[in-house]
Amino acid sequence: MPAFLRADLSASPQARPAEPAPVRLAHNELPFPPLPSVVAALRQALTDAHRYPDPAATRLGRRLGELLGVPESDVVVGPGSAVLLQHLVQATCTPADAVLFGWPSFEAYPFVADVLGVGRRAVALDATGGHDLDRMLDAVTPATRLLIICNPNNPTGAVVARQRIAELVDAVPDHVLVVLDEAYREFSPAVDGVAVLRAARRANVAVLRTFSKAYGLAGLRVGYCIAPGPVAAALRKVTLPFTVTAAAQLAALASLDAGDELAGRVREVVTERERVRAALESMGRPCPPSHGNFLWLPSVPDADAFAAHCASAGVHVRAVPGEGVRVTVGGVGDNEAFLRAAASFPGGWHRSGAASDRTAWRED
Repeated sequence: MPAFLRADLSASPQARPAEPAPVRLAHNELPFPPLPSVVAALRQALTDAHRYPDPAATRLGRRLGELLGVPESDVVVGPGSAVLLQHLVQATCTPADAVLFGWPSFEAYPFVADVLGVGRRAVALDATGGHDLDRMLDAVTPATRLLIICNPNNPTGAVVARQRIAELVDAVPDHVLVVLDEAYREFSPAVDGVAVLRAARRANVAVLRTFSKAYGLAGLRVGYCIAPGPVAAALRKVTLPFTVTAAAQLAALASLDAGDELAGRVREVVTERERVRAALESMGRPCPPSHGNFLWLPSVPDADAFAAHCASAGVHVRAVPGEGVRVTVGGVGDNEAFLRAAASFPGGWHRSGAASDRTAWRED
């Protein structure tokens, strides 16, 4: 490795090329194409592609503030919630500081910490696949700056009740910012970190949300953070301008205006999620309840073998080595293809206990 490169990066993973498959159930994408109104907004954006976008995504931030009942200044728009998480780490952590999260959870958490050269600690989930908030609170040290809760949790689909999160927010020391990653909250309306933020007695909560999942704009990369004024202001100071394209901004605005249509799509996904889960259970494949647009199979003893078996049938699912398999809820035909593959898997299944602290997996 050249002397001018960071030696620690040699151990960091990098994104792999997408694996082509007739049935894509590995990335928690929405199975529907963009709504006609969103397509129209994208066409409009193309006519002005020679112009830079609004660097602050002003219209989108204002609209989100109106919908959420928070000041516009408390909303920061960015190119996906994972990038906004990276900016939160940049705004709060020095190399001597650390982030804390449950595991298994969203693979960006350890990755961002490693790339930015800050410490990290993973706390094992409980036996239900949920965050063990008591253990997480006990794991806080003077170096901890961010405590991240993925709610609903990716990949297990478990949720933490709002009251439990409020209690955690009230209990953490003053030097800790609680980050509520709510990428999948549209599939579980009871999850509402913004309500927790409003009720918090201290300015120590930030909420991350995205247009990639329920809104179906994964290819456009747009998300947002809701945070108290001082946190939002610091976040803007570390955010590069022009990173949210004009197309992404207009598509997100059009999506917000099509709330009823998008809610109908979410209901379809939830209905299909429950159908697929029931089908797995009926064939003796244990599958816990999920509150996202995916299902979690912790009972597969060899996740890689199961994923390879599905791939041989043209179905791409997400193996989490040593933990289980995550399967996106797709359209009916894609889900049927997955169920056929699951039924024909020759390996045995067993019910697993609490998850480990392993952090070996990454999203493609």
